[in-house]
Amino acid sequence: MGLFDRIWRAIRANINHLVGQAEDPEKILEQTVLDMQDDLIQLRQAVAQAIATQKRTERQCSQAKSLSEEWYRRAQLALQKGDEPLAREALTRRKSYQETAVAMEAQLTQQRAIVTQLKQNMMKLESKISEAKTKKDLYIARARSAKASQQLNEMLSNVGTGSAMNAFERMEEKVLQLEAQSEAIAELGTDDLEKRFEALGETNEIDAELASMKNQLMSGTPSQLPASAQLDVDPELEKLRSQIRET
Repeated sequence: MGLFDRIWRAIRANINHLVGQAEDPEKILEQTVLDMQDDLIQLRQAVAQAIATQKRTERQCSQAKSLSEEWYRRAQLALQKGDEPLAREALTRRKSYQETAVAMEAQLTQQRAIVTQLKQNMMKLESKISEAKTKKDLYIARARSAKASQQLNEMLSNVGTGSAMNAFERMEEKVLQLEAQSEAIAELGTDDLEKRFEALGETNEIDAELASMKNQLMSGTPSQLPASAQLDVDPELEKLRSQIRET
């Protein structure tokens, strides 16, 4: 596993842990993106330093090669002049610079590989940051939506079981009670009115019967009744009047 992959796995594990423990995922996501951008800045600085080291090594390698060639020419010149010891010394210097150049070449190979890897990691991190920003916006939108839905459900739950709903229920009971009282009063008023009309009808019947009795009495002759019968009628009338007054 490469260095960048290990870093990215560590970042993801840290994000998952923080989101799981955080009270405000939105702040955590914002901070995570900022941390990734800080990592990108540090990675860019590392790439810049690696490139600078590579350039310096390239210059040193080129210089060692140039000096190696220069001392070879000097060895040729000394040999042409018949100074073999000087030529030998020049070749010794040349060999030293050759070894330096070879070592620099090996170092350059490693440095070029490091720079290439760092550049790739930097590009991956830039891509991951872009992806993280997109996901951050998506997760924040989802978190806000979930939070709003939760608040709405809590409000509905409170309305269903809280004092507001109880107040509506009490008001409904009060309205039903008032309606029942109104209906009862209306029924009582109707019964009283009907009784008055019934009494009026009974009065009319009594008046009619009384008028009929009067007609019958007027059509008859009181002298036809025996005197003893007339005497008996008077007490009966008094008794009837007394009963009527008592009722």
